[in-house]
Amino acid sequence: MITASVLILLGIGFTSAVILAVASKLLYVYEDPRIARVESVLAGANCGGCGYPGCAGAAQGVVEGRAGATVCVIGGDAVAEKVAAIMGLEFSSMEKQIAFVDCTGGVRAEEVYRYAGVKDCRAQHMLYSGSKMCPEGCLGFGTCVTACQFGAIEMGPNGYPVVDPNLCTACGGCEQVCPRGVITVWGMTARITHLNLETDCLAPCRQRCPGQINIPRYIEQVSRGDYAGALETIRERIPMPLSIGRVCPHPCEGVCRRGHVDEPVGINMIKRFAADWEMNSGTRLPISCAPDTGRKVAVVGGGPAGLSCAFFLRRLGHSPTIFESMPKLGGQLRYGIPEYRLPKAVLDWEIEGILDLGVDVRFGQFFGKDFTLSTLREEGFEAVFLGIGAWMNLNLRIDNEDAEGVSTGTEFLTKVGLGVDTDTGGKVVVVGGGNTAIDAARTSVRLGADVTLMYRRTRDEMPANIEEIVGAEEEGVKYLFLAAPTRIIKDDDGRVTHIEYIKMELGEPDQSGRRRPIPIDGSETLIEADTVYTAIGQKPELSCLYEDGICQLEETRWRTLAADPDTLQTALPHVFTGGDMHTGPALVITALGEGRKAARSIHQYLNGESPHVTERTQRDMIPYTMFTDVPNVGYRERSEMPHLIECDERSCTFGEIEGALSEEQAKHETCRCLRCGLTCYNRDLIDGQECTSGDCVKNQ
Repeated sequence: MITASVLILLGIGFTSAVILAVASKLLYVYEDPRIARVESVLAGANCGGCGYPGCAGAAQGVVEGRAGATVCVIGGDAVAEKVAAIMGLEFSSMEKQIAFVDCTGGVRAEEVYRYAGVKDCRAQHMLYSGSKMCPEGCLGFGTCVTACQFGAIEMGPNGYPVVDPNLCTACGGCEQVCPRGVITVWGMTARITHLNLETDCLAPCRQRCPGQINIPRYIEQVSRGDYAGALETIRERIPMPLSIGRVCPHPCEGVCRRGHVDEPVGINMIKRFAADWEMNSGTRLPISCAPDTGRKVAVVGGGPAGLSCAFFLRRLGHSPTIFESMPKLGGQLRYGIPEYRLPKAVLDWEIEGILDLGVDVRFGQFFGKDFTLSTLREEGFEAVFLGIGAWMNLNLRIDNEDAEGVSTGTEFLTKVGLGVDTDTGGKVVVVGGGNTAIDAARTSVRLGADVTLMYRRTRDEMPANIEEIVGAEEEGVKYLFLAAPTRIIKDDDGRVTHIEYIKMELGEPDQSGRRRPIPIDGSETLIEADTVYTAIGQKPELSCLYEDGICQLEETRWRTLAADPDTLQTALPHVFTGGDMHTGPALVITALGEGRKAARSIHQYLNGESPHVTERTQRDMIPYTMFTDVPNVGYRERSEMPHLIECDERSCTFGEIEGALSEEQAKHETCRCLRCGLTCYNRDLIDGQECTSGDCVKNQ
């Protein structure tokens, strides 16, 4: 009996073993050994920041192709390189990503109703988009803080989140839970290709800046002594803060909210302070660039637009080559702006920093003569940027305009820039009211001439910068307003001796908003002159675009190059434009901004995308942010730019006139900034309190 039982048990055991052996062959689940190897090199935190359920899930995602080598958000390049080696992939370092808070609202934002619901930003946002008056401001409940698994975010004293860059892993959790878009996770490429959106936290100054510089951010950085950070912020939008700090007419200051209290913040002064700090430190700050893509782009024209386009293309990893007809780069910055406003040594230092990034240059190259769009294509350039500026001058269309001694202001300033003899006489008349006219007049004074500037409207209608108008007057330039030239009078040798002009009176406003000048019959008068410089406008020279009598690009009725206003792409998909060639004569900051915009579109084009912008791109000032009642702000005296050369010395030297603010002055000026958001701003007075001194409580 016992023997039988043992045999039965042995039989059952043997049968079970056979069944299990067969089942193991039939039901065997294969696990790729690379999963375990990948998991072994991951950080092992099982934090879930990658979006997978722990490191095992992340490893499986990598092996199955659902995640890349950079799946581990806290492991960095070291871990990504090991994962890539296991998977047999080529590894290249990633751009550093970081969470960025673009909000200056917080506790300052006015409430539209009392909220008593769940203390979660997402819950509050579901009720009329939240209780804050500012539609894009932080709601302040810290949902992003809770979502961050790495302790990288905390709610700051102003009621909006503050990110610790040393702890941020760019996992994106905070960005996902924020219902207002206050937090963005991005790297260098995303930052420099971002165009202002209506949903961004845009202070009026930032909306108005043609270069789209994040003005409140760099002012805040300067106030904290982070001058390097301020320059990094500025260079995400423009490459030439030294030059712009000297020549920009700062339209941003025209909409500064403090201007409704006392005087606008010296935004451009602060920018120049930061830029001069770097130049005078003796060390260049590093400028990061993406890994080389090997894509070749031709940049035609080495003026502000071309330099900006080349700068940002290089930062995006591409290989730009600038084709320049003149001996040196800079365009109108070099040949149109006098030394006393922008010293050429300063310009050279700034351009050298751009070229040092790896930008190639070919000098003495004339578009349409030495190369064409076709030859550039044959040479392997995959895209072309056209930024040749507006160098063709408009004529007065009066008798004897071709007399000896009559030339244009740009021709005169270019000769001065090249060091060529200008043959300027003792009595100079400059015709025009813009910055070129003022520059020609002030330069003539420095060459020893007696100068009169003739303008057909009044001083109030002059388009030149007010600082330049005042500066010219201080240096001895005489103004002849409400006068328009009608005839050049010359001697027997063909040399100008006088200008005949007719007196004007102002009528109704024209399309520019200025009152139209109307001639007064019978008021013709003569003024003596042996040199006349005309500066009444310029336009691009587009004849260089024609090949065999055919132009594949389109012109506008203003004789500029037609292009999509958002992407700057022309009728030829691989050709883009920007600067004065596209806009007509405009500000340097506008040309720099268009250079970046074009580089962004070229980057999209080279990546196989159709150049595009988002639907909410900001194009105009946002109406509800343009209020003029700015209560509870005390008066603060505006800093003044120091003069390096006084009035009685300026007319005999081309030395730079204005210096930079001192560190103390710069800090004072940053304290005048109200740190505006769309509708929020800092208030330093309690409701109803009046300011009794010029040094109110410091803005916090």
